[in-house]
Amino acid sequence: MIKGIKHIIFDLGGVLLNLDYNLTEQAFIDAGVKNFGQLYSQLQQSDLFDRWETGRMNRAEFIKAMQDASETPLTEAQVLHCWNAMLLDFPIRRLQILQQLRNHFDLFLLSNTNEIHEEVFNNTLMRDHGIPNIGVFFDRVYMSHRVGLRKPMPEIFLRVLEENNLKPEETLFIEDSPQHIEAANKLGIQTIFLTKGMTIEEDVFKPRA
Repeated sequence: MIKGIKHIIFDLGGVLLNLDYNLTEQAFIDAGVKNFGQLYSQLQQSDLFDRWETGRMNRAEFIKAMQDASETPLTEAQVLHCWNAMLLDFPIRRLQILQQLRNHFDLFLLSNTNEIHEEVFNNTLMRDHGIPNIGVFFDRVYMSHRVGLRKPMPEIFLRVLEENNLKPEETLFIEDSPQHIEAANKLGIQTIFLTKGMTIEEDVFKPRA
């Protein structure tokens, strides 16, 4: 751990929640969207996901946009199944780490997400661990679709810092996307970049021998 840290900001997907984007791709392919890789790339280049993850598009509009973009007819249930396939589990050790860290640090969650995924991962927490929502582990939660900003926009980092009176040099951000790490570093926030295969339980907050 970096010394002098008083506050820790966590990313969600890939850091606390296990994800596998390939499962969503395969689910769409199985549903008949054989060109999903090309489709997803095109949609990423449009502003669809920006609008979706900053709350400027509602659930019905997102589902319709995915249906309209597909050459294969998709029901609402198919879109939801495919879109949520990437969401896996919350390992219990990670949740225990959050509980332990709360005794020593201010904890914040900063996630690019959307209303459909928020509903599903909170349901997963309740189903697997009896915990009603991810917010119980944090002093404050910042989800892109709720605050109207998303990483790597500097404004969302500044909002977290300013609203909670955090000094960047005393704040640690743990994230698995390099562009988000770069944005935080430019503001003077300390960072830990989880590269592929790294986890907080094995590589950051390892139990002392």
